[in-house]
This record gives sequence, structure tokens and C-alpha cells, in this order.
Amino acid sequence: MKSIVNTSFLIFFFLFLFLVSQSAFAARKTINPQNPCKRMVLYYHDLLLNANGTDVDNSTSAAVTNPTKLGNYVFGKLIVFDDPVTLDENLHSPPVAKAQGIYVYDMKTDFTTWFAYSLIFNSTEHKGTLNIVGADLMMEKTRDFSVVGGTGDFFMARGIATITTQAFEGIKYFRLKMDIKLYECY
Repeated sequence: MKSIVNTSFLIFFFLFLFLVSQSAFAARKTINPQNPCKRMVLYYHDLLLNANGTDVDNSTSAAVTNPTKLGNYVFGKLIVFDDPVTLDENLHSPPVAKAQGIYVYDMKTDFTTWFAYSLIFNSTEHKGTLNIVGADLMMEKTRDFSVVGGTGDFFMARGIATITTQAFEGIKYFRLKMDIKLYECY
């Protein structure tokens, strides 16, 4: 009798494991890189406060740490920003979002940064945020940042923001083109 109970238990246990594993496989999404559920092209404009602090009214970002003495002259410099994001390349176009976050120069031998920011939308078209992080290997033509989540219209969004530098005027101003492709939309 005991062996029948043990055998029955084992059969039910393995049947349970099989059903759980099948439901886990069935719940997986297949992602097609050619077919995002949402795509946007936006332009990020950064106006860095100059070293003597005389352009406060026009600046949208500022260094909050000094660079270290290691490696190149900007290694360790941390920038905080509240930058306009537009639908076209014109800085004076009406913003559709704000990019708020930080970037830090993080390589001793080359000019690269690490970004962490939120795109904050508050318009008739979109409300909510997209959270983006990634390494900006500035010498590369394009770089991919991860879209790691969102709120509002972008609740739990996941995807890729492909970044291209569109304009660069020393440390005073730069513009990035963000080709954002979301692959998980709810």
C-alpha cells in the first residue's frame, strides 16, 4: 500500500512539474527586433553651464563634481541635467518631454560617459516617463541605451534607445538623436 501511495505521489508531482514548466514556456514572448510595439525619434539638447557660471539663464545642465586627477581631464566629472527634448533638431522647438538625470565621465583613457535619466512626458500625446540607462561610447557613431521601464503611457516599457550625436560644440552644447524602439508595451 505504501508503494502505491509513493508511486501515485511521484506521478502527480512530475505531472505538476510538467504543467508548470509548460505554462512558463507558453508565457514567454517572442520579440521581433524589426517590429517594435512603439517607436519614437526624439532630440535631446544639453546646454552645459560654463565654468565661470555666467550663463545660468540658458543652461540646462551643470557639473556637480570636479574631475579627478586620474587619466584624461574629465574622468570622474558628474553632470546633472534637466534638458529639453524635441521632435526635431531645433533647440527652440516646443519640447515634447524633459530629460532629467545624470551622466558621468567614466573612462580614464577615452571620452565616454554613463547616462541614467528619465524622459518625462506631459503633453496631449503622452503622459508618463521612460527610464533609460547606458554607456555612451562617444567615439562610436551609434550607441544603444537600455529602456528599463516606465510609467503612465509607458507602464513597464522595455526596449532600446539608439543614440547618435547630431551636434557637438565643445562642452557648451550637444544634441543627441534618440531612436527609441519599445518591445514590451502594456
